[in-house]
Amino acid sequence: MLESYLPILLFLAIGAGFGVLPLMAGFVLGPRRPDPEKLSPYECGFEAFEDARMKFDVRYYLVAILFIIFDLEIAFLFPWAVVLDRIGTEGLVAMAIFLGILVVGFAYEWRKGALEWE
Repeated sequence: MLESYLPILLFLAIGAGFGVLPLMAGFVLGPRRPDPEKLSPYECGFEAFEDARMKFDVRYYLVAILFIIFDLEIAFLFPWAVVLDRIGTEGLVAMAIFLGILVVGFAYEWRKGALEWE
């Protein structure tokens, strides 16, 4: 029984080897010549001027969450469209309710001005 897993284990070992061996070879054989220019923090061609842990505006996260929601909506629409002929009117009504809830949420955010940038 366990011999049927041997090809899978061999495949995993070879795949891990292809991923790890070049990294290790670069680490072991690569030159080590640190200088101040290489060790300096780099941010768009000039020195960093603020702390990396600065706070972002809440609207940034709101827009990110909206993007994820509408991205997932599209991910749900593709399989639904493929099987629409088999699920019939029930599936059409269920997707209409789903899209309606998302549109109401989007309209609410838009009316509240959450998508406006200053």
